[in-house]
Amino acid sequence: MKTFDLQRMALNDVPLDFLWEVALRSLYTFILVFLFLKITGRRGVRQMSLFEVLIILTLGSAAGDVAFYHDVPMLPVLIVFVTLGLLYRLVMWLMSHSEKLENLLEGKPSVLIEEGEFAWEKMKSQNMTEFEFFMELRLVGVEHLGQVRLAILETNGQISVYFFPDKLVRPGLPILPEPCCERFIKVPEDADYACIHCSEVVTLNTGDETPCPRCEHKFWVKACTATRVT
Repeated sequence: MKTFDLQRMALNDVPLDFLWEVALRSLYTFILVFLFLKITGRRGVRQMSLFEVLIILTLGSAAGDVAFYHDVPMLPVLIVFVTLGLLYRLVMWLMSHSEKLENLLEGKPSVLIEEGEFAWEKMKSQNMTEFEFFMELRLVGVEHLGQVRLAILETNGQISVYFFPDKLVRPGLPILPEPCCERFIKVPEDADYACIHCSEVVTLNTGDETPCPRCEHKFWVKACTATRVT
């Protein structure tokens, strides 16, 4: 086989006219995926559960094959879409009658913040880094965890945030990027400090090198008390 053969790389053994068929096949699969999304009533991936994303990935695989490979017939792909559409409807019906099945396929919402601090045991079980989590909170205007009464990780990956009123905001862990928040092992002055690992807030005195009583990590940042700007 000749390397860097432009003819092979561009068309391989199919004729140039096959490109018109690729365009038709792509339109065909686009319409099938569009109709499937209309049937499910979803407007975007962020509204989808894990089960629904799995269905879409399976459809995408079938759609890609029929669009690009000349020896993949179009009718069987239609049967794949119809079958998955019926499966989706059946599973939705079963989940509406079985909470256990719904929890298995959709998962459960998880509380990540309670009363201005990480719900530590629940947070450890989630497959999410603190960088992702803090980014999501910053996008809704959170500066520190003391502003947040409750944060819930929904089954579609989005985070629902419920805030304290301004007069009830408490000292909390700042969630700004690291260059914006100086870290200390030995604290420089009397103040409230937040553990950067678990968000526990404690009052420390000048020169203290106390590890966190909650998780035993030793790095602190000054707790923030800013209210939200709305």
